[in-house]
Amino acid sequence: MSAKQTQPEVKKLYRSKTDRMLSGVCGGLASYFGVDSTLIRLATMLVILFSGVFPGLIIYILAAIIIPEEKTTDPISSK
Repeated sequence: MSAKQTQPEVKKLYRSKTDRMLSGVCGGLASYFGVDSTLIRLATMLVILFSGVFPGLIIYILAAIIIPEEKTTDPISSK
């Protein structure tokens, strides 16, 4: 009666190394949520513009500092 239960895979949020314009925050969010990164970038720009620029930029900068960069196993792309 003790069936082994499998744990669901935990998704982790990383800054993208490949899909990036500045620091990879929007590319990482797009990968995490499974949407196009252009939509995330557009939403980010709208938030920055409509929040009075400063609060949106602070949030983006904090995200760039806090969210870790994705790990790659390819030694060529890590250069």
